[in-house]
Amino acid sequence: MTKLRRRLEGKVAIVTGAGTRGAGIGNGRATATLFAREGAEVVLVDVELAHAEETRAAIIAEGGIASVFEADVTNDEQCKELVEFTTTEYRRLDILDNNVGNSHRATVTEIDPVDWDSIMELNVKSMMLTSRYAIPAMKQNGGGSIINIASIASLRASKSTAYTASKAAVIGLTKSMAGDHGREGIRVNAISPGPVFTPMVAWRLSDEMRVHRSKTTALGTEGTPWDVAWAAVYLASDESRWVTGSVVTVDGGSSILSRHAYTDEEMR
Repeated sequence: MTKLRRRLEGKVAIVTGAGTRGAGIGNGRATATLFAREGAEVVLVDVELAHAEETRAAIIAEGGIASVFEADVTNDEQCKELVEFTTTEYRRLDILDNNVGNSHRATVTEIDPVDWDSIMELNVKSMMLTSRYAIPAMKQNGGGSIINIASIASLRASKSTAYTASKAAVIGLTKSMAGDHGREGIRVNAISPGPVFTPMVAWRLSDEMRVHRSKTTALGTEGTPWDVAWAAVYLASDESRWVTGSVVTVDGGSSILSRHAYTDEEMR
């Protein structure tokens, strides 16, 4: 019987935001876990090392291979050191999953400019900085895959204006990098999650609010970080070898529905 090859066997991946704050599993930890299960050697990046260590322990317990690296990915020098660590430790770099991000609920008339800059720096600049050093390393292997986590918030208005603007910028950054570096063998794609339940949003969502969010999707269900992670596995693998500059929407059909298209009764 032919042994099935794992989809990311022989590849080395960096996952930023690989730890989880609070109970449960976030997008970064889920993605790192699936990458390892699919055969990749994974560098787990987090600004708080203890969170990355928890992810590493879970991966090692399953027989995977992972290292941790403490870094503030809004810092240029630390991003450079991250890639240098990865290529020294594992001799190559094939995948970069840019998962770090945060939100701030305020309109443009309410937000402090300092908070605006902070969101833009964390949600957009961090992806530029990690890619700035990852791309030359990937070129040495003949190419690679960069995955940027955007959001369906980039497509519609919300009171989290800085978040919405930053995620729209992530999509623009993704398309620009895909065009700039495609001939170098670098594929760059984005994932736009919808109403996914993660520790980042758990603190502000009551059970009633979660039910309501589920009803805003075509499938009538709530997403999990594993849904986002499986999309990342596809984009990281050779199965997506001819996919670049794309935005993969993982939202249960939330973005295809008009806000007032269906009554609560119809969406139950």
